[in-house]
Amino acid sequence: MAAAEVPQRLTATYGTGFGEEGRAWLAGLPALAAEMLDRWELRRDGPAAAGETSLVLPVLSRGGTPAVLRLQMPREETAAALIGLRAWNGGGMVRLLDHDPGSSSMLLERLDGARTLSSIDDDDRAMSTLAELHARLVAVPAPRGLRGLGDIAAEMLEQVPRAITILADPAERQLLRSWASAVAELADEPGDRLLHWDLHYDNVLAAQREPWIAIDPEPLAGDPGFDLWPALDSRWDDVVAPGDAPRIVRRRFDLLTEVLGLDRPRATGWTLGRLLQNALWDIEDGATRLAPPSVTLAASLRNH
Repeated sequence: MAAAEVPQRLTATYGTGFGEEGRAWLAGLPALAAEMLDRWELRRDGPAAAGETSLVLPVLSRGGTPAVLRLQMPREETAAALIGLRAWNGGGMVRLLDHDPGSSSMLLERLDGARTLSSIDDDDRAMSTLAELHARLVAVPAPRGLRGLGDIAAEMLEQVPRAITILADPAERQLLRSWASAVAELADEPGDRLLHWDLHYDNVLAAQREPWIAIDPEPLAGDPGFDLWPALDSRWDDVVAPGDAPRIVRRRFDLLTEVLGLDRPRATGWTLGRLLQNALWDIEDGATRLAPPSVTLAASLRNH
């Protein structure tokens, strides 16, 4: 079996999103895979897979223990992930077995990649499981070296005036202003918890060590309320299919805030902040309208 075959998904991501530096890293990826397999005495144990920005190789250690070799271009996000993984130390989070600081390569415990929380049909059960896991993760204080929500909030508020001029619908401009106002009210108390930043159903895998374990963190220091949107947005097609999205969103929000012990108005404000962040990213990418799920979610939480 070759050291690594690069999936097309990864080629597309690096070819368009990371410029010449990304293309150069991708060209050296097979050699890097061979180097890390040799250094850690690993054997390939299945086909390569691709995350959003990483190559994932199932491997066996010299003693036969299943693991995953994850290779990604060194970036701020990769450094943050290492900080978070060390801080969580396997408590509800995939365990870091080894890493190479020079290349940002990681050796991680192997989980059941074929079974995520999305496999649980009962949404209350799935959301309760995610909420309990989430509560464990945010119980950890953020270590030094991570980006803080206060800085992110300030950057968002600076971008709002220009973004408003790009939106085509006056009602959506007003909605964006209201999200920015919610952030402005909370920005002086950004929080100090260790946030996952992308905890949704498909980033929770079944495992043997624990029933369910989180993966793919994008760690950030901040208020847990800013971390709720990915959970609320999970399996969104199933949320809107019955025609009763507000009820389901509010039910999910109630479960999350109750289990995490959050102040509901504050959690609502930071959730609107997350919608603001997503909207600013979309506008930067050329959008002139707000994403319909964000509008629905905001309306569902209004006066709740």
